[in-house]
Amino acid sequence: MKVEDIELKFRNLQDQICKAIETEDGTGQFREDLWAHHSGGGGRTRLIQKGSVIEKGGVNFSSVRGEVHPRLRQQMNLGEKDDFHFAATGVSIVMHPHNPRVPIIHMNVRYFELNNGICWFGGGIDLTPHYVVENDARYFHNHLRNVCDKHHPEFYPDFKNWADDYFYIPHRNETRGIGGIFFDYLKPDVPGKGQGLSKEALFDFVMEIGNSFAPVYTHFMALHRNDAFTEKEKQWQFLRRGRYVEFNLVWDRGTKFGLETNGRTESILMSLPPQANWEYSFEPEDGSEEQKTLNWLRKDVDWTNS
Repeated sequence: MKVEDIELKFRNLQDQICKAIETEDGTGQFREDLWAHHSGGGGRTRLIQKGSVIEKGGVNFSSVRGEVHPRLRQQMNLGEKDDFHFAATGVSIVMHPHNPRVPIIHMNVRYFELNNGICWFGGGIDLTPHYVVENDARYFHNHLRNVCDKHHPEFYPDFKNWADDYFYIPHRNETRGIGGIFFDYLKPDVPGKGQGLSKEALFDFVMEIGNSFAPVYTHFMALHRNDAFTEKEKQWQFLRRGRYVEFNLVWDRGTKFGLETNGRTESILMSLPPQANWEYSFEPEDGSEEQKTLNWLRKDVDWTNS
């Protein structure tokens, strides 16, 4: 399987997801922005704004060639003799809805290959509700568990725990949302997190995660798009978006990778919401929905135990 084959599948995935989001939104349309990377390759940034459901969302495809930045070589466990020239391709998605009862969602699937043949897959999908609804959280995690279990019984528990640790805001002592799954450095035919699966088997898993995005998120869009909400709840949404911004700018490795490799800034920061607020020392009322949501923002919640 060549990198060009994976690129084509990822391009098609971008097309399929954009079409599904536009259909469910009803009025919003994606605007495409083609760009070139200074070291080779480029991508298609697609942005939807001011739709009926989605206030701002992006579905990005990229295929970039270049040389791994020295500061990232240690993070990638590259030795002195490794070839630092790479090809990287992937699809990255973030959706910020108007209605605070519709959750934020993020997904990323990616493939990275060095010129010496070393390659790996990464990605994940996680949900960030402004208000945690237990049934929604269980629906989301049970769907992910079913997908993961088809490929390996250890994938869901391993990748769910990885997501809990990754999508965590240490300076707030809270998770970004209710998690999901996260995986990285899944190398073909190598024991470890990839469980020794072949390149084709790992790619099948990654694509099934990618193909699950549209049905899962359009379900939440349809379920909550017409829910009533108050101005107080809208202000809470802005505060939760602020937490999202803090994670993405301070802790997210993908954001750092893009900026440190001189990627396209507008596409990298597509994940940020159109508006976010910070209120000094904000504390929700005891027993409020906001307080109940904060109580759920912790690691190791078993959402698939019915």
